[in-house]
Amino acid sequence: MRGVDVAHRLRGEGYRLTPQRQLIWDTLRRASRHLTAEEIHDEVSKIVPDFNVASVYRTLTLLSELQLVKEIRLGDGKGHWEVAHPDDEFHLRCRMCGSVTHHTGGLVEQIRVHLSDGHGFTTESVDLVVHGICADCHDGSAAHEADR
Repeated sequence: MRGVDVAHRLRGEGYRLTPQRQLIWDTLRRASRHLTAEEIHDEVSKIVPDFNVASVYRTLTLLSELQLVKEIRLGDGKGHWEVAHPDDEFHLRCRMCGSVTHHTGGLVEQIRVHLSDGHGFTTESVDLVVHGICADCHDGSAAHEADR
């Protein structure tokens, strides 16, 4: 989705690509991590100081409805936003450093099959976040323990 022509997609659905929508889209595309709406607002406000946070929420809602962005919950009570990706990717969130990484594989498909075959449940989308400790933090905490 990172290479998608957002202007074409919006126009195709009867919307305009306003400068505000473009700024929010660009902020998400450039982000090296998942951003909250407030963090997106902070970034956009660097360019347009009087930018309204409500405009961020409205734009995120629209882009989400068009499946251009998605909101995920990472366990901190806040919604985090990213450019949409296939839901066969899942997130690993480190509880020590807060990093979030994307991973692909057959796990999500296994969940879909299990829910369909075992429970008659038709899955529309999967947002899978696995919480734990990343390799860097695990190695760092192990080294720290060895120093004691």
